[in-house]
Amino acid sequence: MSVRKEPNGRFRAVLKSGRQHVTSKTFDTKREANEWLSRERAALVGGIDPRAGRVRTRDLVVQWLEVRAVTVAKKTYRTDQDLLRLMPISMQNMGVAAISAREVSRSFESLIKQRLAESSVVRYRASLSSFFSWCVRERFITSNPVTGVRVPKSSAERVEMSPWSEAELESRYLAWKKYDERLADILLVMGWTGLRWAEARALTVGDIALGDSPALRVQRSNPEGVGVKSTKGRRSRRVPLANRVLPIVVSLSSGKFPPDLLLTTSNGSQLHRSAVLRAVHWQTSGQGRRIHDLRHTAGCLWLARGVDPGTVQAWMGHESIATTNRYLHHMGSSADRTGLAKLNAF
Repeated sequence: MSVRKEPNGRFRAVLKSGRQHVTSKTFDTKREANEWLSRERAALVGGIDPRAGRVRTRDLVVQWLEVRAVTVAKKTYRTDQDLLRLMPISMQNMGVAAISAREVSRSFESLIKQRLAESSVVRYRASLSSFFSWCVRERFITSNPVTGVRVPKSSAERVEMSPWSEAELESRYLAWKKYDERLADILLVMGWTGLRWAEARALTVGDIALGDSPALRVQRSNPEGVGVKSTKGRRSRRVPLANRVLPIVVSLSSGKFPPDLLLTTSNGSQLHRSAVLRAVHWQTSGQGRRIHDLRHTAGCLWLARGVDPGTVQAWMGHESIATTNRYLHHMGSSADRTGLAKLNAF
């Protein structure tokens, strides 16, 4: 008899494979016992032993990481390694089959409450989903509990851009030159081209396109500790070289070959963020900005010079015009400026 009534009035469902006992569970009602037994039989027929689902999740994550170490890119593996750090201990100690969408959702909410960046929680979700997909493939469970569970939107304020005006950028350039003239040139170039830091590190002399329309071809990225990879969005773009920085770029390429890095230190070494910031005394000379604000400076500078938003979107490499519009909102529209002029006319 697969479902029997216990002396205490509850119902025990017993799953067997032939004469071998596989698993059992007690329920308050006979209907619940029969439903559970039907699901477990289906899983067993499908080649999944319910006993496998009782394996502790933490132990399976360790096995999964061993596989990931040799099957995915280094950056992806480093992200996957954070799974045990971010996953709640209670979840790690559960049998893998016991984890439902509820536990997954609660883990997201917990990380958001801890003020972890939303992008980091999204990466955690990707690793968690990959782990459970592996568990399905290895027949520990029948379905991925992460599927359909989304990361809740964080209520934390987004870090706002803080670009320099063109005049302020020139002022900073003079300040940086007092410490390191070459690095000052590089920072000025970034403030006029909108390069991300990792893109600046990856530029080569061969990426310079001279002629009637001088530009930089941004084709790759080189995050520190990761190595060369494709740009964000996996798309290359052309960034114009205005007259203000064209001579500087030409000077930085002097004596180098096309495969050589374009933006390097005075001794030819590759750029490293901490060393550069230390060399130009960024803690004081940066006026509270981030180095990424040089990219925001370029976007605002272009718009202030009258470049249309669609072109700025292409130069910045934004996937959506909505991202570019953030620069317009920061600067204020022409209507805002006209209105303010009228207010100040009296």
